[in-house]
Amino acid sequence: MYFATESPVWGGGRAFYDPHATGRVLARAHLVTAQQFADIAAQEMYREPGADLDLGDALTQGRAVLGGGRYETLVCAGQVDGMPVLTFTAPWGMDDVQWVVPSSAYVRFLASGLLSAGAWDVDAVASYVAACPGAVGHWSEQGIADLLSEGA
Repeated sequence: MYFATESPVWGGGRAFYDPHATGRVLARAHLVTAQQFADIAAQEMYREPGADLDLGDALTQGRAVLGGGRYETLVCAGQVDGMPVLTFTAPWGMDDVQWVVPSSAYVRFLASGLLSAGAWDVDAVASYVAACPGAVGHWSEQGIADLLSEGA
């Protein structure tokens, strides 16, 4: 995971997944239907929800580029309990763009979501997020842990 581009909603960098980067990505999964996934993806792509997405290439080839914008690339990151883990990200790689520091509100939101998955404790989540490109050097583990305790 890395942070890049400027979110008008959050006021800082957005989180992206680079499936070609080394290392691991912490994530929280939600069980949704194909139509629900298509609606969520459409909203993130600034498109009208309601249209089905062709998930064929993402499911069979691991990736489908629907456009050049942010969140317009579908990725199948594997399976959990026999079900595909689909996400959307940018068509570019982590080292192809300038990293952008995420805002405190976004870091709190993202880290809280990871924490609520129940697989990691505050220290693990804070360490992970603080080490992500865009956050590293700007967000400390303690700073993220403090954000999480503020939201508790």
